[in-house]
Amino acid sequence: MTTPRTPLLLALLAALAPATHAAALPDTTQAKELAPVHVEGRTHDDRHGTAIDAYGNASLHDTPASVTVVARQQIDDRQIRSLSELAREDASLGDNYAPVGYYQDIAIRGYPLDLATGLRFNNLTLAGEQRIALEDKQQVEILKGLAGLQTGVMEPGGVVNFVSKRPADVREVTLGTDSHGSRYAALDVGGWLTPDFGVRANLAWEDTHAYVQHADGRRNFYALAAGWHITPNATLELDSDYQASAQRSVSGYQLLGGDTLPEHADPARMLGFEPWQQPVSIHSANTSARLSYALSDDWRLRLAAGHSRSVIDDNVAFAYGCFYSPACASGEPGNYFAPNGDYDVYDYRSPDDTRIDDEARATLEGRFDTGAVSQQLTLGASAFRRLNDQHADVYDYVGTANIAERDPPYFAPSPNQPGPAVRRLTSWQRSLFALDRLHLGEQWQLVGGGRFVRLHERAYDDAGTPERDTRLSKALPQAAVLWQPNEALTAYLSYSEGLSLGMEAPYWTSNDGQMLAPRLSRQLEAGTKYAAGDALELSAALFRIRQPYQFAQPDDSAAGFTFVQHGEEVHTGLELDAHGRLADNLALTASASFLRARARDTGTAAYEGHQVVNVPRVRAALHADYRLPFAPRLSLLAGWRYASPNVATPDGRVRVPAYSVFDAGLRYKAEIRGHAFTARLSVDNLFNHFYWRDTGSSLGDSYLFPGAPRLARLSVSYAF
Repeated sequence: MTTPRTPLLLALLAALAPATHAAALPDTTQAKELAPVHVEGRTHDDRHGTAIDAYGNASLHDTPASVTVVARQQIDDRQIRSLSELAREDASLGDNYAPVGYYQDIAIRGYPLDLATGLRFNNLTLAGEQRIALEDKQQVEILKGLAGLQTGVMEPGGVVNFVSKRPADVREVTLGTDSHGSRYAALDVGGWLTPDFGVRANLAWEDTHAYVQHADGRRNFYALAAGWHITPNATLELDSDYQASAQRSVSGYQLLGGDTLPEHADPARMLGFEPWQQPVSIHSANTSARLSYALSDDWRLRLAAGHSRSVIDDNVAFAYGCFYSPACASGEPGNYFAPNGDYDVYDYRSPDDTRIDDEARATLEGRFDTGAVSQQLTLGASAFRRLNDQHADVYDYVGTANIAERDPPYFAPSPNQPGPAVRRLTSWQRSLFALDRLHLGEQWQLVGGGRFVRLHERAYDDAGTPERDTRLSKALPQAAVLWQPNEALTAYLSYSEGLSLGMEAPYWTSNDGQMLAPRLSRQLEAGTKYAAGDALELSAALFRIRQPYQFAQPDDSAAGFTFVQHGEEVHTGLELDAHGRLADNLALTASASFLRARARDTGTAAYEGHQVVNVPRVRAALHADYRLPFAPRLSLLAGWRYASPNVATPDGRVRVPAYSVFDAGLRYKAEIRGHAFTARLSVDNLFNHFYWRDTGSSLGDSYLFPGAPRLARLSVSYAF
């Protein structure tokens, strides 16, 4: 798959260098009058000017929602390489089944993202079953809370939008390593080939020496962005990327007997490892095109289309449960590790697991006055298709091991082979949406709108036989009022509704495989945003989200549980955020989340009155950047992450302990022969503290993932 892409990228890179040098040399033979070029300047950390596409391209200050923007400088200074590492930047985010060596999921405001719709690339849906590369991203926008108007069917926690770098005159190479001996190289090069057409390429190669034994990996990444000012009124933006990665996936721990935390868990140990276990291979490609056309000074038409494809070759010697262990023969729950630490090992193979997301969107934006009221109107339509093709997988028990073993005994792999590929899912969402922003004088704004979505989804079994046909139509309203007594302060109150699909019953329940009804979510949020001068921004948001609760309910069925929808899951929280400069030499990014997440009216008393699983009541994140006054080229970086005790069972009996993790780093900037040079050293988990970072679930099963031990990364960047 890399063959047709690599030569094209190399040819473009070769073309960029002479074009850039030629533009820098004076033409001594003939003077030429060039067309005017419009240049826009932006600092590395320009968050205030960020426009949110979902709210009619309003600024952050005019957006009635809680939004976090992770700027390019944060990504570089923290040397962030994965979605799980990105989640450390904001206290409202956390891991939710994020294994090393596999694609990862996170939770926002305590709700896991739906990987089908929760991740976006330039505001177009991204297939979430891929390892997200960050080399070509200028910033990451995290819209917290219900976004039904913006995305249609989604989970209520929020969405993550990755914004790509745009064409610019840049040539920079980065080399890196870490304390385990990994090797990393990245190239960022671009330029304007003509006054109206520019390109930018980002390439990365990584040879990872993981902190988990047997989990070394590698990846190659290639991305190309282009911008074309077709006419003074029309601009076309194109983006395409491809990534190939291979790394063994690391199984998570589970509770012993369903009620005891494993003692002496080792984050460097690969549970279930077998020498025949192959790396998980993930090939992903994402392409988008966005056309903006100014119909007049007040009206603009935007057209956008995106294609996202991820192909996973899943190969895991998977550690799970204890159904075959003698230690579970006395009635211990089989979907957890045994009380003595035994666990079963499965040969799991699922080749060419293909996920495809296609989306097209048309939006008309305009402004007009009706008397004393100024209005900004957005009208649009979108179509979204998701396909999933899978082989009948191999998932066969091969032996039983114990968590005390450094490496489990050798077990022969299953002789069975995967079956033929079949279409497992076809999903269509067709939507109409509208948003109207009314300016009532200088201090008040009213925002109202909604999305009407029609969903048609068909699911098939391993033989390709239809087993579910879901059809529904739903209007999802959204409204907000904003008060801006002065330029620095915005206060808002908003209400929104969202729709998410029902969950599938786990195989160990009496209604194995049944898909429950879709869930309507409601959110009420109040917030403030304050710009303390040009350097520091403060924000706070108080919210309440309600969603029907779906869970495995204990009963007297043969399985002992039935997956049901009963009662509500209610998340009530307060978010605090500060970012900017406290002084000329001191920059700060800080956030805190206080979240009360409860299930109520479930009919199961043991599941109520306590925090729900994998939602700490308190999270905090702090990152400081201090430039030394006596050595202005050198900056000290420091970070702190905190999470309160985290529930690990639905009845709240088991909790993992609270943790505090400290990070540190250095950044050195200089010039070498007139070219910028930057060296960065970052140390994550400075004191090598053991902690459980995640008690989330996947397909109804609960897992425990330890946090990464101390890791030092060193990189140098040179603009040539």
